Amino acid sequence: MLWLSLIAGVVVFGLLYRAMRICEAASPSDWGDRWHNWLAGLITLFCRNYHGLDPALRLPLPERGGALVAANHVSGLDPLLLIATSPRPLRFLIAREEYERFGLQWIFRRAGCIPVDRGGRPERAMREALRALEEGHVVAVFPHGKIHLDTDPPRKLKGGVVRLAQKSGCPIYPVRLDGIRGQGHTMLALPIPSRVRVTLYSPLLLGPDDDYEASLHALTSLLERREEGHGHL
Repeated sequence: MLWLSLIAGVVVFGLLYRAMRICEAASPSDWGDRWHNWLAGLITLFCRNYHGLDPALRLPLPERGGALVAANHVSGLDPLLLIATSPRPLRFLIAREEYERFGLQWIFRRAGCIPVDRGGRPERAMREALRALEEGHVVAVFPHGKIHLDTDPPRKLKGGVVRLAQKSGCPIYPVRLDGIRGQGHTMLALPIPSRVRVTLYSPLLLGPDDDYEASLHALTSLLERREEGHGHL
C-alpha cells in the first residue's frame, strides 16, 4: 500500500504545482516574487470567475513612476478587485486596526501596505505614502476612510489623496466599483457572488497651486456616483 500512497502524493503535488502555475500566469502584475504573484493570480481568478470581473479590464496606469489609485469603498471585496485589475503592484493605505488584525498582519506587511493611525498620527502614514510615490510605487487609497454606500448620508472625502497628488505631482486614477452584492460587509462580501462593474476614469493631474477644495469635489463627483460619459474610459 506504500506505493499507492507515494503515487497519490505525487499526483496531489503535481496538481498543486499546476494550480500554482495557473495562478502565477493569471496575475496581472509582477509583485517581485513567485509567492506574491501566485496570491495575486489567485485573487484575480477569484474575482473573474466568482464575481464576474471583466478579464480585459486594466487600470490605465503608467508603466513606471509614482501614481495614485482612488476608489469608492463599499465592501471588503474592493481591494481584491483593484489588485485584479492593476498591471502594477499596489501599496494600500489601510487603517491600523485592520493592518494589525490577527493572522493577516504578515500578509499586509509583505504586500507593502501602509498603516494609517486614524485616531492619532495620520501624518506618519502620509509621509510614508509620499516617500513611496517618490520611489515610483503605486499607492491605492479609499478616500471615504471606511465603507460608505451611496444610500448612506453624504460624507466628505478624506483629503489626503489630493494632498499627496499635489505634493508628489503624481496623477490620481479614479475608480468606481459597482455591482457588489455583499456591499456594506467586509469578509461576508467575499463568498456572496457578484456581477461587479468597474468604471475607470481619466487621471486627475493636480499641481501644487490647484484649488484643493475644487480638486476634492471633482474626485468626489466621480467616486460617489456613476458619471456616464464623463471621463469614462
